[in-house]
Amino acid sequence: MALDHDPRLSAGAPNPAPAGSRPQATPPSLSQMSTSVSARSLNPTSAAELIAQVQSGLVAAGLGSDDAEAQRKVFERRAMEQPTERMIGRVTFCNGARATISTMADNLSEASSDFWSVGRLISITVGKVRVVALVFEMSTDSSVWDPNAANAVSVQVELMGEISEDVHGRTRFQRGVSRYPQVGAVAHKIRARDLEVMHDLGDRKSVEVGRLSQNADIPATISVNDLLTRHFAVVGTTGVGKSCSLTLLVRQCLSVKPELRVLLLDPHNEFAGAFGPLAQVFDASTLELPFWLFRFEELEDVIFRGKTISEEAEILREVLAQAKTNFQNEKTGATAAGLVRKALDVGGLNADSPMPYRMSELFKLIDENIGLLSPRHERHHLKSLRVRLDALVNDPRYGFMFTRGGAEDNFAPLLSRLFRLPAEGKPVSIINLSGLPSDVTNAVVSVLARLCFDVAYASEGQLHVLLVCEEAHRYVPQDPNAGFIPTRRAIARIAKEGRKYGCSIAVVSQRPGELDPTILSQCSTVFAMRLANDRDQEIIRSAIADSSGSTISFLSALDNAEAIVFGEAVATTMRFKFTYQEPAKLPRAAGTDITDPTANARKTGEADSFMIAKRLRGLRDLEKPPQPTMLAEASSQQKLAAAAGISAGLRQPTSTAGSPLPRPTSGLRT
Repeated sequence: MALDHDPRLSAGAPNPAPAGSRPQATPPSLSQMSTSVSARSLNPTSAAELIAQVQSGLVAAGLGSDDAEAQRKVFERRAMEQPTERMIGRVTFCNGARATISTMADNLSEASSDFWSVGRLISITVGKVRVVALVFEMSTDSSVWDPNAANAVSVQVELMGEISEDVHGRTRFQRGVSRYPQVGAVAHKIRARDLEVMHDLGDRKSVEVGRLSQNADIPATISVNDLLTRHFAVVGTTGVGKSCSLTLLVRQCLSVKPELRVLLLDPHNEFAGAFGPLAQVFDASTLELPFWLFRFEELEDVIFRGKTISEEAEILREVLAQAKTNFQNEKTGATAAGLVRKALDVGGLNADSPMPYRMSELFKLIDENIGLLSPRHERHHLKSLRVRLDALVNDPRYGFMFTRGGAEDNFAPLLSRLFRLPAEGKPVSIINLSGLPSDVTNAVVSVLARLCFDVAYASEGQLHVLLVCEEAHRYVPQDPNAGFIPTRRAIARIAKEGRKYGCSIAVVSQRPGELDPTILSQCSTVFAMRLANDRDQEIIRSAIADSSGSTISFLSALDNAEAIVFGEAVATTMRFKFTYQEPAKLPRAAGTDITDPTANARKTGEADSFMIAKRLRGLRDLEKPPQPTMLAEASSQQKLAAAAGISAGLRQPTSTAGSPLPRPTSGLRT
């Protein structure tokens, strides 16, 4: 590659001692070497020979191969004997954001591979300041390439910031440009030291998550505090490594903030083995979210399967408030004292009050209304609601709501188990949503997101909670009329106000174009992996101010496990490769590697149809030994009897306190 001529090579100036070299030995000057440098431009062959001679001189001067730092300082200093291969051209055009660099190139087969690559950072000398620019386009001035002559090449770059030295000689990088390159300014390959300065976070607590794509010797670091307090997002198409990268990020955050509590929503059961002993996994057989923890809208969505019947919903609201009030009166002794309050009285509880109650009380109140001579509501609506509730309570798939959650006020133990208080070495709670009924997922996510914010708020700064939303576009879609409104509201509340109270959110999605842009815009740090869709790229560009058009254009060409990160957690926009992780620490579908021929479930190539049928009927818990439950109102004998009833297909409905409910004789409980 023919490069611009450096006049210093023919000026005959003396050779200054290189910075950082040892005083007892000085590398020989170029004039003492066997090959002289003429005043003409160097081609790649002569430049390579010159570099080899400089290296030989370093060895003769006592600088061995182990002294990498000293060698780098010699090669990268701005001395007169510096090889001209570092010079790549001169500025011919510049505006407020971009510049054009013109140079001559030939013999590209022997050219250095990292000089003329789109996506590389270069440096433009402007006085004592070095302006950093990103190469985003290259072209020749002619439509024909002449292999026997030098060809004029135009390089389009985008200005990113500048590197300067303060009065104390310390090098620093700042975004934006205070002094623009003049026409004729020299552009050259950026120094490795300047790359380090660009991505140095200073005194901010940082962790390494990978290596720079441009120079693998330089670590890619992020600020954990800025990552968590201002939320972050990981986006990319399927198969690029989002889940693996997310696992690495969470692990690194825990290494800096071991007091962090992570609640990870796992819709595909792939994170169960990713965190090993650091995580407590909650699935359909161990998760406990008692029905009284659901607000009215959430319980309404569960009961009516998303299709609300207004007449029945009105009945439900009334009996919920009355059931909570009755239970509270009983708990405080107001019933015995004759001071019973009605739900509609001043001071009574409403349907959204987070207070326990008994499902048997709901049935009783509905039955009382049915038996009235002139009920307030139509009897067929009352009977229909009762049938819905009866079917829900007796469905084993909803056992996490009804068969384990009692009417006792065990709110504190429930929070302790769910949010790992104390952590006991397991600060990560993985909620396996794959085993739950699909029509209840939105309500469950709403409850969990709401609890994350409320727990962080009530802890008054003593607890920092991170909610990780895998497949976030399912919960907060772009269409405001789609999705479950309470879930959208709960997640949006964390995104907008969570940082004030110690509640953070991590949004993970393969379809950022279908994600609510308001939620994404609240994520101040975005790890953008490969995105081929133009709409997805446009969403990233509009959501993050630092994402320039030229940078976004690289998203479609990123490698697996490679990302471009924008935002507050990094010193500047950074393209890097995530650190390699051991296979045992990677997420796997269903907790196993389906490509592993030694996996127990795939040794015979067949599956047990009875086991599959049992799982589809929601009886997964019968495959395992009894799990310890936090809400243990029912005795061991009652639990065993209930399990025996399920296996026989004759499960007797139980109340929230664990006692059997009377079985109706006429289709309705009395």
